[in-house]
Amino acid sequence: MMGTMVNPTNMGMSMPGMVNPNVGTPMQHMPVNMAMMPRCTMKLEKCTGGMKITCVCEDKMSATTLQNLCNSMVGSLCSCCCLMNGMTVCCCNLTMGMCKCEVTADGVCITCTSGDKDCCTMIQSCCDSLTAMMKAGCTCCVMLNGMPVCCC
Repeated sequence: MMGTMVNPTNMGMSMPGMVNPNVGTPMQHMPVNMAMMPRCTMKLEKCTGGMKITCVCEDKMSATTLQNLCNSMVGSLCSCCCLMNGMTVCCCNLTMGMCKCEVTADGVCITCTSGDKDCCTMIQSCCDSLTAMMKAGCTCCVMLNGMPVCCC
């Protein structure tokens, strides 16, 4: 499968002053905010100073799409959202560290680290939480500046 359609409003993301279409008064002619992203296999692991997210795509086109999305968002805020049945279970904003994205042969590797001991602990706790939720059946989406770049 090439990719996954995701509606970012279902991931708990919203702009101040905006009404979430899933809550409150229904609006007529509500525009649909959809994003196409590659489906990949994701591996989360702790590393020295933080965590590493490895996204691997099955085909070359998906890998190139993922790599281009990440390259266009260099230096952006990295976050991961776990979803179950389309509802956000957890969202980890990795603001406490520096995140860098490296292109691999079949995807990308995002490393989020911090030299601060407490920030490192927070990043590694996010890794533990996300890993447990994925193991329990959640879908995980990696986002850069709130834009989904890959989903597993």
